Amino acid sequence: MTVTLESGLRLHPQVALRPEPFGALAYHYGNRRLVFLKHPDVVSVVRELERHDTVGETLEACGVAALRWPSFVKALDSLHESDVICERDS
Repeated sequence: MTVTLESGLRLHPQVALRPEPFGALAYHYGNRRLVFLKHPDVVSVVRELERHDTVGETLEACGVAALRWPSFVKALDSLHESDVICERDS
């Protein structure tokens, strides 16, 4: 799956986020991967994903400027590939 603005995503249930000054550490208890979320805005978006139907709605709700959306979609796609986030159950 490639993440788009229409994707419905959530934090993977086996992932814990630990706040850090730079953003957060994401630890996946299933595959033991540690991923750095290097910006507080990305952390906010990841935490809010499940509360909104789409990535686009999440970005809007988090106050992310539309010009930054492509970089967020790219970051979320990378987090999806790392199993930090996953598709929401229908």
